Amino acid sequence: MKTILLRRSVLPVITLISLVLAPLAMAGDKKPAIPESLVSFVVIKDYNGKPIHNAGVVMHPVNDKGKQERGGLELKTDVDGKASFDGIPYGKLRIQVLAQGFQTYGKDYDVNQPTMEITVKMKRPSGQYSIYEDHPGDKAPEEKPKQ
Repeated sequence: MKTILLRRSVLPVITLISLVLAPLAMAGDKKPAIPESLVSFVVIKDYNGKPIHNAGVVMHPVNDKGKQERGGLELKTDVDGKASFDGIPYGKLRIQVLAQGFQTYGKDYDVNQPTMEITVKMKRPSGQYSIYEDHPGDKAPEEKPKQ
């Protein structure tokens, strides 16, 4: 009879100890938290500063070797040309912005602050270069024939 009473009184103590020690044991397995940032974008026209609605802002993580990693995220700008995302881990981030009627924008940024605001000025596409057209600034000086 004493052994049954002893087992019943030890069982709650063992349960209590395991409930207290289990989270402590698991805490040692966790990796340190990587700080995250709120990244905001403003996409505007470079010639008049007006916002570009519905521009695609594509974000890709970049590794230490400068290579774009798999995965990514695309945002669309609102009527004010703004888009944002909270939870971007610190490190290199490749930004591409695409908007109909504008040149594609691309640049790598170093995310290293709790909040970042990136302003992108989109340019109109330039004309094609043709060898059949006159380009006064590109001509080399003509050589005179030797006599």
